[in-house]
Amino acid sequence: MYRIDILLKQNRQLFHTADLSLLWGVTNNNTLYTTIKRYLNKGVLIPIHKGFYSTVPADQINPYNLMQGYLHRYCYISCETVLISHGVIFQKGNYITAVSQVSKKFTLANNDFFVRKLKDDHLYNDRGVVGNDGVMIAGLERAVADMLYYSPRYHFDNRKIINWKMVRKIQREVGYR
Repeated sequence: MYRIDILLKQNRQLFHTADLSLLWGVTNNNTLYTTIKRYLNKGVLIPIHKGFYSTVPADQINPYNLMQGYLHRYCYISCETVLISHGVIFQKGNYITAVSQVSKKFTLANNDFFVRKLKDDHLYNDRGVVGNDGVMIAGLERAVADMLYYSPRYHFDNRKIINWKMVRKIQREVGYR
């Protein structure tokens, strides 16, 4: 089977160089980079960032999936992004915010991302985090607990909609307190 067939039959759209190497079974770096270069020239692969490619234009990919694919490690959407979506804070967020094993700011496909570093024992405790279409997203109370972990005196514009008992319970279970 041709490499292009293998690539296009995948149920995913985002690939790192290492993913393509495994997918095609190519161990020779020269062969790998030559194949990638050819597919870039043909428009089969679209460069997103160095060593990160897509089979569709980046603006057609959900920004959350784009961030998760770029990080190439476990992360979940939290903090300001979740708080804004629930109406807890009113100011417009300049970044899509998440937590992961690394702290990083980056821009992909006209989307700005801000990832905060969280200790592994807190990060991998999935209390209050749900999967949605392959993307992990914190619920309101988990996002509040995360935000208070980073900034204990954080101001919430609409405190009334927060279940503070649940926030304290999540803080205990995750180990923030």
